[in-house]
Amino acid sequence: MSDKPDLELALIQSELDWHDPAANRARFEPLLTQARGADLVVLPEMFSTGFSMHSAELAEPEDGPTTAWLREQARRIGAVVTGSLIIRAADDSYRNRLLWARPDASLAHYDKRHLFRMAGEHKHYAAGEEQVVLELKGWRVRPLICYDLRFPVWSRDAGGTDLLLYTANWPAARRQHWNRLLPARAIENLCYVAAVNRIGQDGKGHAYAGDSQVLDFQGEPLLAPGDAAGVFRVRLSSGELTAYRERFPAHLDADGFRLS
Repeated sequence: MSDKPDLELALIQSELDWHDPAANRARFEPLLTQARGADLVVLPEMFSTGFSMHSAELAEPEDGPTTAWLREQARRIGAVVTGSLIIRAADDSYRNRLLWARPDASLAHYDKRHLFRMAGEHKHYAAGEEQVVLELKGWRVRPLICYDLRFPVWSRDAGGTDLLLYTANWPAARRQHWNRLLPARAIENLCYVAAVNRIGQDGKGHAYAGDSQVLDFQGEPLLAPGDAAGVFRVRLSSGELTAYRERFPAHLDADGFRLS
């Protein structure tokens, strides 16, 4: 059996204020207070602005106010807090960047690899180049962002990922794709999947149905709040994950591949 402790997740599903980082920080702060006691708290994609192509106007520097706020919230509630926002990187490129803020004030990040061309994201942001694996209480967590979900090779990891984490602004018009692809990622990777989406309507009139969820290693839902707003919690069992992988070690027959 696994020697890792269980992992407590809190998913925050919420509407977002369009192009208003200060309002969104104020919106999420009491929700983060409610999430106290979790090990990992997950916010939606571009949680400070909504999913916007106004990168030049909205981008914050790497040490900007929302980054500082995330670090302070992680320290305040004693949990890792994560979600993506618009960042102007050190090389002056604009990134849809997931920040992973730890209670000790240290920071890690993942830049979105697959940019949603149907909205022109590839014209306003630079794509990430590296997969990232982050450790939390012995768990191997791989963060990904929204459109990345459609690309199983980028999500694939034969090295023992325990939790795939997707943060998103996934429109209601394609909610069926979201709800079918997430179980597939869990099943094919023999791991837990946690996915956080927003609700409400953005400044361009696009509707979001939420459907944030947590799935076990067989694609079965452990948490499914539908379109409700709030803080939703679930505990992941390391022992159950290890036992399933021992009973059904399909990863041992996985095909080798190289990313380019």
